[in-house]
Amino acid sequence: MSKPHNLTWHDSSIKKEDRQKQNNHSSFVLWFTGLSGSGKSTIANALAKELYDRNIRNYVLDGDNIRNGLNRDLSFSDEDRTENIRRISEVSKLFVDNGTVVLTAFISPFIQDREKAKAIVSEEEFIEIFVSCPIEECEKRDPKGLYDKARKGEIPDFTGIDSPYEEPVSSALTIHTNEQSVTESVEVILNYLKNRKLI
Repeated sequence: MSKPHNLTWHDSSIKKEDRQKQNNHSSFVLWFTGLSGSGKSTIANALAKELYDRNIRNYVLDGDNIRNGLNRDLSFSDEDRTENIRRISEVSKLFVDNGTVVLTAFISPFIQDREKAKAIVSEEEFIEIFVSCPIEECEKRDPKGLYDKARKGEIPDFTGIDSPYEEPVSSALTIHTNEQSVTESVEVILNYLKNRKLI
């Protein structure tokens, strides 16, 4: 997609730093990636509540929710998965500019797409969290019945079945949800953020 040439960027009268000062905290993206059923949305929402209780403004961008609205025109082809992540990255960047902590819960299966997301948001404000869980455990959970449908051929291009998931090589954090409870997982992330003086 080519970029139009007749556009001019307008700087905001209120800077990101001003909004962060008003909110009394930093703004950044926590990018949760992992297989369907690994626990991304569950952990993101549990963490969001903990941040809210600490007066940290935040918002969860969930894969299914976004595909019901902003990205409803996208399929699950490799090209559309890439576009899905690009759009979310741009939205996340806007939230960060608003001084908000963003928690994204997307399978985001391709390393290259996650690297592009990091480049869009900025490396300093992008924290990749790998929600690791064996596919066998994800299938046992299968909260939406998706793996069963994928095994039957009812859902094509399903990540982990007939479409690959590329595990992060150097994520900031790895959460093993087959070994850690939601509470333990959230505590690990909170401690990481405290140690980095982000909260």
